[in-house]
Amino acid sequence: MITLHAIGTFTLIVGLLTLTPGLDTALILRTAALGRRRRAWGVVLGIQCGTLAWGALTSLGVTALLTASHLAYQTLRWVGAAYLVWMGGRMLRATWRKASSESPQASVTGDAAATGTTRKAKAARSAGDTLLGGWRQGIVTNLLNPKMGAFYVAVLPQFMPAGAPRPALGVLLAGVHILLAVVWACALIAFAHMVRDRLQRPSARRCLDRITGTVIAAFGIRLALGQ
Repeated sequence: MITLHAIGTFTLIVGLLTLTPGLDTALILRTAALGRRRRAWGVVLGIQCGTLAWGALTSLGVTALLTASHLAYQTLRWVGAAYLVWMGGRMLRATWRKASSESPQASVTGDAAATGTTRKAKAARSAGDTLLGGWRQGIVTNLLNPKMGAFYVAVLPQFMPAGAPRPALGVLLAGVHILLAVVWACALIAFAHMVRDRLQRPSARRCLDRITGTVIAAFGIRLALGQ
C-alpha cells in the first residue's frame, strides 16, 4: 500500500504545479473577475473532472498508450492547440468589436442611457453566468491538454507500489491534486471578487479580456510548437 511519505511527496509536487501560474489560473481569474461566480465554479468543476479523468486513465494505462503513440499524441496536441488559439482569439476579437461599437459621445448621453447600458451589461453577464457553461469550458480545456496526460504518466506510476490496486490509487492521488486545486481556486475567486468593482468600466473589462485572450492564445501556440 502507498505510504504517507509518498503521499506527502506527491502532494508537494502537485502543490507546486497548482501554484504555478498557467492556463487554469488565467481562466478562473478572468471568469470570476467578470462577476460570473457560478460560471467560475463551473470552470473549476470542469477542470477537476478532467484531472480525475487523467488520473483514472493513467492508472489504467490508457495515457501511457497515448504518449507512446506519436500519431495519437500529436493529434491531441494539435486539437488542443487549435482550441486554445480559437478561444483566445475569440476573446480578443470580442474586445475590438466592443471598442469599435462604443459611441464617442457615450460620456454625454445622460443618466438614462447609462442606466440602460448598465442593465444590458448585467443581463448579458447573467446570461453567461451558468455552471454548465463553465463546466464544459473547464473540462474541454483540461482534457485537450496532452501535457496533463504526459505529467501523470511521468509522475503517477512512481507512487504506485507493485501489487497495489492501481485504479484506486490513481483516483486517490488525483483526489489529492483536486483538493489542492480547489483550495487554490477558492483563493483565486475570492481575490477576483475583491477587485471586481474596479473592473466595472468597459475599458477595464476589455483590458482584462485582452490580457487573458493573449495568455490563452499564447498557451495554444506554445502547445502547437511542442514547448
